[in-house]
Amino acid sequence: MICVSIGRTRHKHTIVEFHHLASQGVDLVELRLDFIGRAVDLGRLLKDRPCPVVLTARRREDGGRWSKSEADRLVLLRSAIAAGADYIDLEADIASEIPRYGNTKRIVSYHDFEQTPDNLEELHAAMAAEDADIVKIATMANRFEDNLRMFDLLQNAKVPTIGICMGEIGMITRILAGRFGAPFTYATFSTDRSMAPGQLNWRQMTELYRYNEITPETRLFGVVADPVAHSHSPLIHNKAFIADGRDACYLPLRVPAEDLSTFVEACPKIGIEGVSVTIPHKEQAVDLCDQAESAVTGIGALNTLVFSEGSVLGYNTDYRAAMDCIGTILTPEETSADPYKDREVLILGAGGVSRAIAWGLHNRGAKVTLTSRNLNRSEHLAQELGAQFIEWDQRHTCKPHLLVNGTPVGMHPNVDATPFEFDRKIHDESLIVFDTVYNPEQTLLVKHARQIGCRVITGVDMFVRQACYQYKLFTGNEAAPRAMREAIKEATSPVRINR
Repeated sequence: MICVSIGRTRHKHTIVEFHHLASQGVDLVELRLDFIGRAVDLGRLLKDRPCPVVLTARRREDGGRWSKSEADRLVLLRSAIAAGADYIDLEADIASEIPRYGNTKRIVSYHDFEQTPDNLEELHAAMAAEDADIVKIATMANRFEDNLRMFDLLQNAKVPTIGICMGEIGMITRILAGRFGAPFTYATFSTDRSMAPGQLNWRQMTELYRYNEITPETRLFGVVADPVAHSHSPLIHNKAFIADGRDACYLPLRVPAEDLSTFVEACPKIGIEGVSVTIPHKEQAVDLCDQAESAVTGIGALNTLVFSEGSVLGYNTDYRAAMDCIGTILTPEETSADPYKDREVLILGAGGVSRAIAWGLHNRGAKVTLTSRNLNRSEHLAQELGAQFIEWDQRHTCKPHLLVNGTPVGMHPNVDATPFEFDRKIHDESLIVFDTVYNPEQTLLVKHARQIGCRVITGVDMFVRQACYQYKLFTGNEAAPRAMREAIKEATSPVRINR
């Protein structure tokens, strides 16, 4: 079950949103009394309520907006119990001052917006002793291990317990709370009204992650990155799972670089069977594999890990997808001979995706030239591959047959930037321009390339292809590329971006 929090300043708006949420299928609502600007009218809020309700009046030090005296707050909490609220949220340090009354269930809570304490079990035991029907602990996750300790607490708790790690690192605890035994989790109604760091909105939780359908049998996958909130991988993989009728969930997993080893070791324990790997982990993850395909060794980077029978297997689907994208745009005349041999290629960037594409093209006989703003990185990668490199300022002196953008230049929200300027006076049907940026699909680089007649490969093409390869590695089945493509195009369309 998902409890959706409402924080509005007026009774009228609170009640309207309360009834709207219930009509949409929400089973439990939290009314944040600390948000209401004038004297709280409990009778008005609770009259004819359409579903059960949690009443909360959160202090500022606990992340709330309560501005009156503590004595006034305690009176309000006692009054809420007397008024017949279904649940009342009481901080652990004041729970003993407010006795049980009627049928109202007591949620005894603790919040720490800075860290996840080392003494979670001790803290939990003390809170359970405060006549708690439910213990709620919400702490800030600063490392992935904090999530693991919270999951252990949930699994071992004798009293119904809600354990949430806040922040982007802790999003996994919100999505998997029920799987580990929590009676419910929390969400906000809309993203712009988040009540706590890392809180997801109700539609994401129900329609994308399918929280209420996650069971111990649900297969788990995800994308590991830092940061991760911007990633559209959860969107396209979960849409593919839905289209395929598959009992699986794909999670956003923010893991700091120093925690990657801990994360990889923990995945089988949590039940995660495979992950997509992106910035900044693509190169570091290679050292954590028990086995890796030859492309991973050659590229020195991967983008997929599969956990199978105690082994960590590494793959690079960026490489496969990029070669497919290029192969499909070549003309029959170009493919009749050796299509890559001696083809001049300029690759902008020296990160993970650039490494994959450079390796694939170099192995096929192309003449690859690398350039990036970090000259040392370009030089190092060029030496590894046996390719050439040039300084970033010299990139316009090249006359390539294939131009690849492996940098984030042009990515939303910086949509007015481009990593390469074309001579608008020329018309060049022979040049292929490949932009790996997928948000937006029609980057400024792509638009300018089309204007001078170039053949174009977009980042959406590559993104969907590499995801389809990952999907098969994860599940053993072919993906639904149409569902993936529709999902990413909707998510990155200008209308949606500018909302």
